Amino acid sequence: MSKRPAILTLGFLVIVVSITSAFGARTARKSLLRDGFILWGLDGKLTTQDSNDASQEGSDRWFFEFDSDVTDGKSRLKAAVSVELLPSATLEKMTVDVKGRSDANYRLWARVTKYRGGNFIFPTDFLPLSKTVPPQSSESRKPRKESKPTETPPAKESKAEPAVNEPNDVLSIPQEIREKLKTRKIARTESLEKSLGLKRDSVLAGRVGLIQETSKIRNIKCEFVLDALGRKVPQLSFALLPCEALERAEEQQSSQPDPMRFKTAGIVTEYKGRQYLLLQRATRVYSYENFGI
Repeated sequence: MSKRPAILTLGFLVIVVSITSAFGARTARKSLLRDGFILWGLDGKLTTQDSNDASQEGSDRWFFEFDSDVTDGKSRLKAAVSVELLPSATLEKMTVDVKGRSDANYRLWARVTKYRGGNFIFPTDFLPLSKTVPPQSSESRKPRKESKPTETPPAKESKAEPAVNEPNDVLSIPQEIREKLKTRKIARTESLEKSLGLKRDSVLAGRVGLIQETSKIRNIKCEFVLDALGRKVPQLSFALLPCEALERAEEQQSSQPDPMRFKTAGIVTEYKGRQYLLLQRATRVYSYENFGI
């Protein structure tokens, strides 16, 4: 009789732990922005974290620190949190631009990706920002003349304050607005002239290939190799950027002992001479008689 209450108690604890774990997992998932969410002109700071092995391809890592909170309607990313930027032609332009600037403030347009419990940012466009410096007035530049002790300053005529509804009254900017204008950020497009010659992103659609593991590039686990279907052509491969479509394709591949062929669609980009692919869709392709290859 004593074993039954113990078994019931143990079963109750297992159920409670399972529910708590599931709730915690849902909470963790809610803290991530959804895959494919578009960032429209958000301000932040570009930071870097270099790898110890500088000789390895793709060793440099860049992050974007947002000035304000980012939300997709369900999840929220707090301000001052750094999110890793994915390699792209836009990121290469940013790295070229930041070398000639004293600060690293930018306005970013990008696409959010989600991969294995983390968020990444695929930048598509940017504008460099800088703080405005209020010009000095001509009166402040003139040296002040010391008044003689015997001279008395002339009396200033008191001006009557204009009426509130006076149509000819000159509107003045309030002091609190002036203070905000001093710290506002403006876009500087002239500094982009040196980096506009880099290549732009393109679209890859309807191409069939294999998803294989690779260790050539740091933080890149897989690459997409185009299937030549027996033709004597050099193999063309793309390093796969982390995203939800890649995670689903990896799960399908892990369930089969043999390599699987996928028909893909995505965005092709280039970063420091290396081509990358951001998957939007990866559909398994079957051979004749529905036997997987």
